[in-house]
Amino acid sequence: MGIVLAIFIFGFIVFFHELGHFILARKNGIDVDEFWIGMGPTLLHKKIGNTDYCLKLLPIGGACMMGEDEVDDLSEGSFNSKSPWRRISVIAAGPAFNFILAFICSIIFIGIIGVDKPVAGSVTEGSPAYEAGLQAGDKIVKIGSKHIYIFRDISVYEQLHAGEEQEIAYIRDGEKHSVILTPVQNENGYYMIGITSTGYEKAGIFAMLKYSVFEVRYWIDSTISGLRMLFTGKVGVSELSGPVGVVNIVDNTYKQSKSGGALLVFVNMLRLAILLSANLGVMNLLPIPALDGGRLLFLIVEVIRGKRIPPEKEGYVHLTGMVFLLGLMAFVMFNDVRKIFF
Repeated sequence: MGIVLAIFIFGFIVFFHELGHFILARKNGIDVDEFWIGMGPTLLHKKIGNTDYCLKLLPIGGACMMGEDEVDDLSEGSFNSKSPWRRISVIAAGPAFNFILAFICSIIFIGIIGVDKPVAGSVTEGSPAYEAGLQAGDKIVKIGSKHIYIFRDISVYEQLHAGEEQEIAYIRDGEKHSVILTPVQNENGYYMIGITSTGYEKAGIFAMLKYSVFEVRYWIDSTISGLRMLFTGKVGVSELSGPVGVVNIVDNTYKQSKSGGALLVFVNMLRLAILLSANLGVMNLLPIPALDGGRLLFLIVEVIRGKRIPPEKEGYVHLTGMVFLLGLMAFVMFNDVRKIFF
């Protein structure tokens, strides 16, 4: 069951991404040749207008084919006949729809479990926070240069700045204060300042919307921080995970949650959907050829230059990027399988 849920979640997130491209393409008068739901052999298809709508066998995503690689096609309705800004809106719509989906899922998630405000529920005696004078009820608003919006922001910051001296700004009785302290490592190897959360609290509709933005922001920040750690060598390439790793994580989460009932399973799947959708949005915006971010980079350069980069050169760059991505995917898939069985 966990594997089925993983395929459904990942497939729907990819489908929603492609739906973003599709809607903006149609809004900008761009012909969409094919719009797939699923992958693999075609089960059903129907052509409406210029678009062939297909339902495919495997429920793992979809595709929106609009001729963006047909550089010589400048006919009315073709992708390349449109202005750079129209093409930018179509390409950017995929990642944007991932963030929108993450936001919608966050509203449902927070509506069920509540919000985790960055407020100290208790302060451990003898901890750095205790020695610095922090008290239960203090609201943490900033650590160093980072603004804090939810309690999990604190934990992430501590791990990314392990053992560093830091200034913490907090609010007590409506007044802002600040202290300087240095986190210490606990028995599990995590750096902590010594405060615990008040737990999740139910919130009204406006608070739900506000904290849903914070929830999406948290996962975007976590993804960017992970990439930064990868490029700086703090995290090894061997720790990357791909679709096989995602399926394994979802399956394990399902197995651990099912004893708690259907609601717990739903909430944990929803949290994973937020993470994956935000992650896919960020990854697609990376300026890597063949990804949406790589295409956006060429379009931005075109806007700045006032003319397009020679199509054949752009095509070679995207082809090189695709080869790189396929190689990376093969490595990550091998690594995921190795971690499961060895």
